[in-house]
Amino acid sequence: MPAIEDDDRPKKKVVHEIGQDLTLLSVDELAARVQVLRDEIGRLEADMTGKRAKRAAADQFFKR
Repeated sequence: MPAIEDDDRPKKKVVHEIGQDLTLLSVDELAARVQVLRDEIGRLEADMTGKRAKRAAADQFFKR
């Protein structure tokens, strides 16, 4: 039996769920969610840039 049951672990707060009903959210809450999503897009784009650079370096090394 595990020391901590899955149900006993603290749950991560969901900031935004794609397709979620937005009718009960205020303008400030919507703006906060937009910023969270923009930050995440920036993080994803930065990771893609890094992976493309690594791929280009590997291709150059192996003369693809």
